[in-house]
Amino acid sequence: MGHLTRATSLARAAVRSLIPESERTSGVQISLLTNSPFASQLPLATELGTDAQIVTLDPHPGRDETARSVTSILQNSSMDVLVVDTFPRGLGGELSDILPKLNCHKVLIHRDLNPRYCAQVDIAEFVRQFDCILVPGESAPFDTFPQAIQTVPWLIRDAHELMSPAAALRMLEVETQNLPVVAVIGCGKSSEVQEMRSIAAQLTKDFRLQACVRFVTPRQTESAAVSIRSQSEVHTVQLWPFLQAIRGVAMIVGSGGYNTVNEARATQTAFLGLSQPRLYDRQDRRLRAHERVSGYQELRQRVAVVLESCSMQPIGSAPRYENGVHKAIEIIESLCG
Repeated sequence: MGHLTRATSLARAAVRSLIPESERTSGVQISLLTNSPFASQLPLATELGTDAQIVTLDPHPGRDETARSVTSILQNSSMDVLVVDTFPRGLGGELSDILPKLNCHKVLIHRDLNPRYCAQVDIAEFVRQFDCILVPGESAPFDTFPQAIQTVPWLIRDAHELMSPAAALRMLEVETQNLPVVAVIGCGKSSEVQEMRSIAAQLTKDFRLQACVRFVTPRQTESAAVSIRSQSEVHTVQLWPFLQAIRGVAMIVGSGGYNTVNEARATQTAFLGLSQPRLYDRQDRRLRAHERVSGYQELRQRVAVVLESCSMQPIGSAPRYENGVHKAIEIIESLCG
């Protein structure tokens, strides 16, 4: 989900920057290639508009079949720029053969990576094949390479695009503004979604009189492992991207993923995160000490402190923040002259 959201953020900004509204369908083409299992569940066409092509691959076949599909698509595409998120040789090495043969500018989105992954193969050698390395707001293993350029974090909404608090509350299905809203974000693996739903249900029970809890998830279907009883204990809202409604919440409970963490920081929204294990991402490293919690009891205590301060403060003014996707688009445009 994190890769797809970040890629959509860049593609969305590219559509708006490279194709003026009065000249849409002018021939400039943005293509988003993904094998994310979430792709079919998200309103990507709405986010990117008719000037973007969304190509989705089956997320389940093996490496060889994925490599053949990616190679065929890239060989038969006429592109000026190829942008690759996070993995310079592809997640399964599918770009290792085709990348040197592509006659186009190559850009790598380079965020933090687990050193164990970088040591498995000579990742640095693949990174050197990229004309530009964009580092979106956090330190990364090869951010000192001469072609590396740092930006602030990339977000899927600019500050002026955020809903007003009243509109956000409506989207979150909150009928009264008398209580602060706690949004528990459920995404990632099915087991992690279920874990966060359980946390939302427990917070609903423990803070019924102090807060309005919403379990926010992009998924359209509920896991069969979740009982009817647990679903009834928490108010679930299907919403993506969550950032558009962030002004309606007083605090966020989530994991340590790139998008959730940076959205909370950019909008200065109270945030507590439980890091999830990943092969390549290091969520615990991304979280700062005041954001990190290790279990429900600690989470409950710190939520109580935040809610007490929220009850004494009015809803804040509209946030202002810089969105790094715009600098990234400027850099990409400069490659093409």
